[in-house]
Amino acid sequence: MSETVNTFEAQQQGRPTGPLVRGYEVIIGFETHAQLSTASKIFSRASTAFGAEPNTQACAVDLALPGTLPVMNKGAVERAIKLGLALGSHIAPRSVFARKNYFYPDLPKGYQISQFEIPVVQGGAVSFFLGEEKKTVRLVRAHLEEDAGKSLHEDFIGQSGIDLNRAGTPLLEIVTEPDMRSTAEAVAYAKELHKIVTWIGICDGNMQEGSFRCDANVSVRKPGEKLGTRREIKNLNSFKFMQQAIDYEINSQIDELEEGRAIEQATVLFDPATGETRTMRTKEDAADYRYFPDPDLPPLVVAAEWIERVRATMPELPRATAERYVRDHGLSEYDAAQLTQSTALARYFDDAVAAGATPKLASNWITGEMARRLNASGASVSDSPVQAVALAGLIRHISSGAISNSAARQVFDALWNRELNPTLVGGSFEQMDAMFTAYFEAKGLTQMNDASALDKILDEVIAKNAKNVEEYRGGKEKALNGLVGQVMKASGGKANPAQVTELLKAKLG
Repeated sequence: MSETVNTFEAQQQGRPTGPLVRGYEVIIGFETHAQLSTASKIFSRASTAFGAEPNTQACAVDLALPGTLPVMNKGAVERAIKLGLALGSHIAPRSVFARKNYFYPDLPKGYQISQFEIPVVQGGAVSFFLGEEKKTVRLVRAHLEEDAGKSLHEDFIGQSGIDLNRAGTPLLEIVTEPDMRSTAEAVAYAKELHKIVTWIGICDGNMQEGSFRCDANVSVRKPGEKLGTRREIKNLNSFKFMQQAIDYEINSQIDELEEGRAIEQATVLFDPATGETRTMRTKEDAADYRYFPDPDLPPLVVAAEWIERVRATMPELPRATAERYVRDHGLSEYDAAQLTQSTALARYFDDAVAAGATPKLASNWITGEMARRLNASGASVSDSPVQAVALAGLIRHISSGAISNSAARQVFDALWNRELNPTLVGGSFEQMDAMFTAYFEAKGLTQMNDASALDKILDEVIAKNAKNVEEYRGGKEKALNGLVGQVMKASGGKANPAQVTELLKAKLG
């Protein structure tokens, strides 16, 4: 939980304004808590597994029992280094931990161990596309800290309890400059950051379980005026609620100003049931936390050799992958961006292309038919019943003209429902293709590609559709579509539309 006070007050003079809301400029900054994917906590060996019975994963260090001392988790530091490398940040060769003092029932020590004056990750940026416009949000810092516990409120019995399982869980707090100028830009930034931390494997990104929590600092001002008073919306755990909460807060602040009232700096919570934000507490400034160096932890030293060892383990980043898809496969930037929403999706596409699928067709099927079905079932590509090698086999038959696109959709349905389950037999694509061919023939889906077999159908369609023929010969190109449709109908959908089109053009001169 860091503060963006200095950046909010010191930046933005002369920066271009974004779209105005009711005559006001919107200014948004983010603080995102990414729970790091370590098996143990940041200063103890206790487990970080989600879902355990309350207070079963809190050891003596987490409970702050007398005489216990924190020990730094090396894996947490390496994950911070990974983020710094991914975002082009400076990784501090020496950073320090501080005690952030505040009282809350779920904070066992009465302070939180965090980083204040010298964070491990400094600067950097997150770039993304909002429509066709490229946006860049600058980062102030990303620092390591421990999570607090969790208060459990049982309203029906009028009691509250404390679960300290989460206390000491490693967090990386990522703080932006106040560079965002609209709700759409803020949500797009959050989605891009979510993609990056999951892509490089430092966080599982599960927003429902609290692994990726966003706090939005929102203020409004008339163009050219000084920065307004900000309010912090805490713990936004879905992109849908993020959009609703920021929109509500913007309009609420504008209403207050229009009524002549001053905005009170505060921390607020979003209530999805009402669609409104409500004040949680007045907002503290950094001085209120009385930061001072933690005497139990020495400075964190990150040698250049350590950074290079971590760099060697880094995967290709999503933007670089998208650029490779555009360069090597001729995909559009939009298609490439769609395919790099997750490592699993990009890997699926790569596997399909490696198995012989035409890249453009593979992209169309993955982002079209398959994405539609996955979204409808709430599943991810990792759960797809259609393996990449099977989709590639289907696409190879589409490309060869063996089946039409409409027939291919029927086959995809059979693959999805596991009515058809082709696999590589002995590693042979030929044997897999034979399985597809047998299925096409059994279901009568094989496309009619023999020109002589089509000739009679073409002659009959031309004879029965004299008006379309006359219009086409008169220069109306669209009239040909009607003739193609009639041939497809007469062939029971088995004719190859591209071949039919060419044969009709030849016959009609």
